[in-house]
Amino acid sequence: MSEAAVEKALDQKMNTVPYKMIGKDVSVYYGEKRALFDVNLNIRENTVTALIGPSGCGKSTFLRTLNRMNDTIENCRVSGKITLDEDDIYDPSIDVVELRARVGMVFQKPNPFPKSIYDNVSYGPRIHGLARTKAELDETVETSLQKAGLWNEVKDRLHEPGTGLSGGQQQRLCIARAVAVSPEVILMDEPCSALDPIATAKVEELIHELRANFTIVIVTHSMQQAARVSQRTAMFHLGNLVEENDTDKMFTNPDDQRTQDYIMGRFG
Repeated sequence: MSEAAVEKALDQKMNTVPYKMIGKDVSVYYGEKRALFDVNLNIRENTVTALIGPSGCGKSTFLRTLNRMNDTIENCRVSGKITLDEDDIYDPSIDVVELRARVGMVFQKPNPFPKSIYDNVSYGPRIHGLARTKAELDETVETSLQKAGLWNEVKDRLHEPGTGLSGGQQQRLCIARAVAVSPEVILMDEPCSALDPIATAKVEELIHELRANFTIVIVTHSMQQAARVSQRTAMFHLGNLVEENDTDKMFTNPDDQRTQDYIMGRFG
């Protein structure tokens, strides 16, 4: 089979992957200022979708609409519709705490709780009633740390403070904490920007492994990172979604000149 035929087959396979979240005409306002303009973007299941674009383009703003983190910002208003498995996440009947258990988030700067490694990971399962016994909690902690690629490094120091870990380990601890409540989607807002290259490589490898069980949306300023970890890429500019497509196509033959210019470093 020729390279072109392989690429076409992969494209067709990707196009059959169902959508986990659907964003329709999503706009975000901070007071009078409009930060997002009628964004239509669908997130495919068990796929890593990278959001790229220059600073202030709206990619992190869009990411925060996916688990209603914008609710915590005064004067912020969201219009349009976002569904998770056909549930409208902005419906007044939706429990936001439950939503954020289904759609977890990992932030730019590692933010472990000032608690032990064990307590960091067990916190979510405890408050959501996901573990009935100490044995179940122990199993959840171990499994989550294994999924985050951290178990072998911390299994003998579970009761030491999470804040005592290195930056890269702290970020993987935050990923383990997110994974512990069995979310369906994990949002990552520049998860490697505060990390050194070795820690970044470990987190990228982890993202690749997590995709088997989770749908992942990542905001990144690194074009190389977007190319390495994602299957789909969406380009934002001045609050608008410029285009979204398979990552390989976006980086080799984008439809919009602005995408080409950004990827080539002509602005940003």
